[in-house]
Amino acid sequence: MNSQKQIAIVGGGITGLTAAYYLQKEINEKQLPYSVRLIEASDELGGKIKTEKKDGFMIERGPDSFLIRKQSATNLVKELGMEKDLVKNGTGQSYILVNNKLHKMPSGSFMGIPTEVRPFLFSSIFSMKGKIRAAGDFFLPKGQEASDQSLGKFFRRRFGDELVENLVEPLLSGIYAGDIDDLSLMATFPNFYKLEQEYGSLIKGLQATVPKKKGPKRSMFYSLKNGLQSIVEGIEASLETGTVQTGVTVDHIERKETNYHLLLGNGEVYKADAVILATPFFTTQRMLSQYEFLEPLKAMAATSVANVALAFDQSAIKKDVDGTGFVVSRNNDYRITACTWTHKKWPETTAPEGKALLRCYVGKPGDEGVVDLSDDEIVEIALNDLNKIMNITDKPLFSIVSRWKDAMPQYSVGHKNRMDKITEQMTEHLPGVYLAGNSYRGIGIPDCIDQGTAAVRNVIEYLND
Repeated sequence: MNSQKQIAIVGGGITGLTAAYYLQKEINEKQLPYSVRLIEASDELGGKIKTEKKDGFMIERGPDSFLIRKQSATNLVKELGMEKDLVKNGTGQSYILVNNKLHKMPSGSFMGIPTEVRPFLFSSIFSMKGKIRAAGDFFLPKGQEASDQSLGKFFRRRFGDELVENLVEPLLSGIYAGDIDDLSLMATFPNFYKLEQEYGSLIKGLQATVPKKKGPKRSMFYSLKNGLQSIVEGIEASLETGTVQTGVTVDHIERKETNYHLLLGNGEVYKADAVILATPFFTTQRMLSQYEFLEPLKAMAATSVANVALAFDQSAIKKDVDGTGFVVSRNNDYRITACTWTHKKWPETTAPEGKALLRCYVGKPGDEGVVDLSDDEIVEIALNDLNKIMNITDKPLFSIVSRWKDAMPQYSVGHKNRMDKITEQMTEHLPGVYLAGNSYRGIGIPDCIDQGTAAVRNVIEYLND
């Protein structure tokens, strides 16, 4: 065992678990003299992925799905032998709440950007003035070359305020739980910048590159029939006995002459030849606080969010809406930011016959304090807002509130450039240490899996040198 090289993975969310899984697979297939140890501070693996089952309902307390078109998550599920458990989302109508009224989401769009003119021309979301301004994208020159800019600045210049605030902003803020006037274009949607530069118009660029889909609306998301947590459980079951250590913090990491010393909260010093840090940015900076080049991580922000799952008899919903959910624009007095009609989005798995399951989201820049309210207060906020739309006056059968403090890292303008510089400095000063996870280069489940697998490749290459 002493001749083996030790690989430490810090963080047991989906990124760290992915890294552990593919590292052990590579080690076993190629008979490499390496050993893997995953260290997680909490008592549970999975990070934000958490499924709860109650009275025949299945509630996702964190993410509820992953994109089908980003194939790394699907590939991992298949590797785990769980392909038969994949389920696709229902493809009903989605809505946007503008001026306290639900409007159908225009068809023929990509992330709120028109790819077909007719649905937007007849949409009730925009005034005629707003529609004429949005059409300016066809005629405006492309923007000057820039290393980065905010999403808000980019989209407002192309389409004007109305389309941005009533459609683009609610969709993109729903993904990143942030302010699009602060979020980085190049760290979130660099493809939009490239399309504008190449085609001069974002609409023309999307029309030329987004495949036209004929026939019924297709599902965009996968989940699993036993919940997303089953992926976590599948990975954990596949790892060799003794790989995982939970309930232990890594307080500090020191570089020594031939390896790294990880100072653990239980007093142990773990010696590793390579390290994958699948940890939030603030944890990473704390563990490596002696390195000035990681100071930009201290300046990063993270948004706190919460969601509340509400179970009902379907008869409690006096004004049922035919669809899978809605997002909320800024032009409302609502405190919820979105609502998923979960029993319609995932009709196969989430609710018993005759029951309804709704999941509302709260917490956004400027209203993060809502996350710190009591469960009863958050439930009351959600019910008050839902009652305006769906006439729900009955109390829920039960409710489950999930809080995620500092959970959504904010990729502010310049984020990609800052990460590139940090990566360059780490190669020089911390060879064999790699960052991966939603703080760095993508926040979705497939993005985290991609970062975990990239870290595996880097570690193998480093140790093989």
